Amino acid sequence: MAYRIHFTLQDLARTRVAEAPMPLHELELAARTLQSRSQPLRLDAWRRRARAQLTAPARMALALMPAVGHSPGFLSPIRTGAIEDLVDHVRGTPRARVRANLMETERRRPSFPAWARRLADDASLFAELCTGLSHLHACLLGPYWAQFTEHLSIDRTLRLQQLLTGGVEQLLTQANPQWMRWNPPVLEIRMMSGATRDLHLDGQGLLLIPSMLCTRAVVTEGRQVGVSYPACPDQRRELTAPAAGPARSAGLSALLGRTRTAVLAAVAEHHNCSTKELAARAGIAPASASEHASTLREAGLITSLRHRNSVLHSPTPLGLALLDAQQGSAPGE
Repeated sequence: MAYRIHFTLQDLARTRVAEAPMPLHELELAARTLQSRSQPLRLDAWRRRARAQLTAPARMALALMPAVGHSPGFLSPIRTGAIEDLVDHVRGTPRARVRANLMETERRRPSFPAWARRLADDASLFAELCTGLSHLHACLLGPYWAQFTEHLSIDRTLRLQQLLTGGVEQLLTQANPQWMRWNPPVLEIRMMSGATRDLHLDGQGLLLIPSMLCTRAVVTEGRQVGVSYPACPDQRRELTAPAAGPARSAGLSALLGRTRTAVLAAVAEHHNCSTKELAARAGIAPASASEHASTLREAGLITSLRHRNSVLHSPTPLGLALLDAQQGSAPGE
């Protein structure tokens, strides 16, 4: 009961991790997770907030993305970019492709909505669906996108470490061991639907796609075969909307001391430095470096990733922006 992806030597050489978030692909994964019961402690508050904000067009889009099962491929292209541009890309999908995707989805989904059969021929209905994609993104992902970007950056750092220390084999073995098993030269992916399928990459390689809201493994077929997996599950925490401006500003002001500024600057100048390296560069004791790093992390200025026996620190966009704003100043302790 698995999806079996067959690799050649060329496929192994061309396997990579996505470099940036893919908003509409992540939106489909979020829509599926919204309708499931997975990870209640971490995700149920997010589910309640999102459901309370769903508009009628958003519910249209949601109906085409079930918790388990096939959805039309044109809705969630594996592409990076601004959400507005990606929705425009969906609007421009050739109607022949829309029709073919819908027919394939209906063939594989007995519960396919009857109204969706008209999408390829009803321009106003298709336009409403595209509006629904924008609304759905605003409900499910919009308030958390900065948090997503930060977390996916942490995951890519971890995957780079795996690639450097163990090659593609370690990358495929450790990306998602609960749902994926590397049995050379085949990657076996356990399927919620119980389906069994063989897929040959034929030299195109595999794209591994870290996701904040994916709770299992999801295979996406197309010109580039992609496998989505939960990003750093041991690091993930409950989704929270960003704090209001005054509250966040007050939190940042409390950090503007010489020592913490030095620690933040050291992290910014030496991405992925360990706590021991950070202490040496900032001229403080390791215990003090760990304490300051914890405070900076809680304020959203750095991220920390545990790798084996070390904790690696990197700056966030907010941390870099704060350093730029403070350049040339001399804050007191």
